[in-house]
Amino acid sequence: MMYPNSLEKLIACFRTLPGVGEKTAERYALLIVEEDELEVMEFVKALQEVKEKLVHCPICGNLSEDGECEICRDTSRDKKTILVVQSVKDVVAMERTKEYHGLYHVLNGLISSSKGIMPEDLNISSLVERAKNAQEVILATNATVDGETTALYLSKLLAKECPNVTVTRIAHGLSSGVMIDYADELTLIHALTDRRKV
Repeated sequence: MMYPNSLEKLIACFRTLPGVGEKTAERYALLIVEEDELEVMEFVKALQEVKEKLVHCPICGNLSEDGECEICRDTSRDKKTILVVQSVKDVVAMERTKEYHGLYHVLNGLISSSKGIMPEDLNISSLVERAKNAQEVILATNATVDGETTALYLSKLLAKECPNVTVTRIAHGLSSGVMIDYADELTLIHALTDRRKV
């Protein structure tokens, strides 16, 4: 049986989300149909607000509603240490540990020749400028092929452009292939504490 066109469109939209297959998308769409109209409108409003209000911080690339993000505005943070991560999810994961008190730099991706993502596609040029005023840059990309490729590229670039900055890599208490945002807090604390010079 085919669903009405509007419901088929909604199912197709849910299927675009990562990890959502045909049956799950169908279940989500049918839940929306059965939901109270007021609750559906709240859901729609939340989606619209995210698209209208969220921007990338012009300094670090984190998400913000007010230009410069909350972390960059925080005067109590160590301005001489920058932790480089792949995505905003990694910032949140690190912040949950309550162990890191420096600044962040979000690359918004990783170098991946197989996906056609090159260094110029990432938030790297502003990192080099920021690193010139830092004492340490901590590379905290995932322990994957793309994460290691990106860390190697950044370590060589920073050594050339900012020779007085110490470049370290988080220790891998993280198993190979594990994403930072899926790691537990204790593992992240160990990885941050046992970082090593690149």
